[in-house]
Amino acid sequence: MGIEVNLDVILARRKVRSKDLAAFVGITEANLSLLKRGKVKGIRFETLARICEYLDCQPGDILRYTPEETE
Repeated sequence: MGIEVNLDVILARRKVRSKDLAAFVGITEANLSLLKRGKVKGIRFETLARICEYLDCQPGDILRYTPEETE
């Protein structure tokens, strides 16, 4: 799938630790790490909303669609 996850970039810009974000959102650090690496198949809107609330950003700041190249 052509979805890029830029969560690690936003965390770095805001100088937020993954541990703090995970605690606020109510997920484990391991699950947040999987999300940051794009290794999840989906994300609940509630989780995405909590992330955006904590980071003061929009979903489009975290997720980006990039079309896959076909040969």
